[in-house]
Amino acid sequence: MLTVFTRAIIIYVFLLIAMRLMGKKQLGELQPFEFAITLIVAELACIPMSDTQVPVLYGLVPIFTLFIIEFIVTKAVKHSLRIRNLVNGKPVIVMNPQGIDYKAISSLDMTVSDLMEALRGGGCFSPAEVQYAIAETNGDISIVKKESGQSAREKLPYTLICEGKTMSNNIKKADMSEEKVLALLKRKSLRTKDVLLLTAENGGDYFLQPIKSACETGSAKELENE
Repeated sequence: MLTVFTRAIIIYVFLLIAMRLMGKKQLGELQPFEFAITLIVAELACIPMSDTQVPVLYGLVPIFTLFIIEFIVTKAVKHSLRIRNLVNGKPVIVMNPQGIDYKAISSLDMTVSDLMEALRGGGCFSPAEVQYAIAETNGDISIVKKESGQSAREKLPYTLICEGKTMSNNIKKADMSEEKVLALLKRKSLRTKDVLLLTAENGGDYFLQPIKSACETGSAKELENE
């Protein structure tokens, strides 16, 4: 019994250290690859913890190996948009001003009942209250509610630059061009790699957060008029 108790403490401490090194996201909302690693780690930890015939190292070595893999994947996801989209997927707009996008929810294997449940969880008991609903990569549904007297034009902000990486598809969706975005950055004496986040609403406002200075906002028409 003392042996099992000691092995459990050793594995628990090792897991605690590994999970802390993996980052706080491991303790909150998990991306698909993080969730998969968490499940495998849990299974690996149970074997040497419950079976005294299995050496402790047979559990610790695979867990450490998975930690290295997770570290490499996390770094790759951070520095490459293609890898990020491949590993995590992309957010999907499942509701827009025209209503529910059936093709979008079908591509996610989501039913209308699933969507309605998510809307209720977000405080919207009627689809008529929703301007946009977005299925995030971690499975959550983000909701943009309609405002009283809101105009029909789109007000969904698009991420144009994220952590120094240009989001070309989003720039097109926002009816803008990379030339206009670069012109704005030039006017602000910034390069793309200097930008932590740049978002813009189609016909609305933009939010610019440089890496080394304070954020600023302005009219998206500045981008259109570049």
